[in-house]
Amino acid sequence: MKKKINKKKIIYNIILVLLICIFVGCATYLAVYFLQSKKSEEQFDELESLIDEPDIRTDINEPDSDNPQDDVSSQITYVDVDGVQVQARMEKIYRKNHDYVGWISIEDTKISYPVMQTPDDEEYYIRRNFDKEYSSAGTLFADTESNIEKPSDNILIYGHNIKSGTMFHDLLKYEDASFYKNHKYIQFDTIYGDATYEVIAAFRTKIRETDEAGFKYYQFFNATSAEQFDDYVSNCKSLTPYDIKTTAVYGDSLITLSTCAYHTSNGRYVVVAKKLTK
Repeated sequence: MKKKINKKKIIYNIILVLLICIFVGCATYLAVYFLQSKKSEEQFDELESLIDEPDIRTDINEPDSDNPQDDVSSQITYVDVDGVQVQARMEKIYRKNHDYVGWISIEDTKISYPVMQTPDDEEYYIRRNFDKEYSSAGTLFADTESNIEKPSDNILIYGHNIKSGTMFHDLLKYEDASFYKNHKYIQFDTIYGDATYEVIAAFRTKIRETDEAGFKYYQFFNATSAEQFDDYVSNCKSLTPYDIKTTAVYGDSLITLSTCAYHTSNGRYVVVAKKLTK
């Protein structure tokens, strides 16, 4: 009888130790996860301080005219950095890392980050910070099919949906129609020029298998015809759960922001906006 009791006690102790180990392991993982995220955010704040303000910047939330984006191309000055013509106000940050292509921001969100692009390894920054060190939060990056210098019909930018609310987590605020109504504009300033984009769609979707039918937003970069462009816009708007009157037509330049969502396997949340011109 005593042996049975001792055996049960041993098993109980083993289970207890295992549970404690699991708890400690999870707590350590979460602590490291949030500390890395905090470190990354501090680094991004420092990087943003390296970018000089433009000579002219229109308030994009309360535009003075029907078009909140003024043509300020004549105001931009450029400098040569290792053979690349870069906006002078972005020279400091570009010199730190030549993979940097621009800065994206959305009012009243935590989204204010550098955007990277690495033609030879698209997902290089998926788990790396600006300094190319490991980071679970990664850094926003543009698809290799996107042309930043001479904007393709669509520029696709990816970012993690971080539980602490950083990176592209706040894109999901666009699920609320009232948030959209007060935050219609996205600022994406690149090393080549500045641009304001107006949101035309925001929706849940998924990454599909190669042979699976359905809308694959992540495969559209340049339209071969007006019909193809219109089809992309139509699909995006049909998936948006509320009405957005603003649309885009062939000849417009788009930006598509993509992050993970958990409503389904390989779920994604996507925000699409069109570039505003003079």
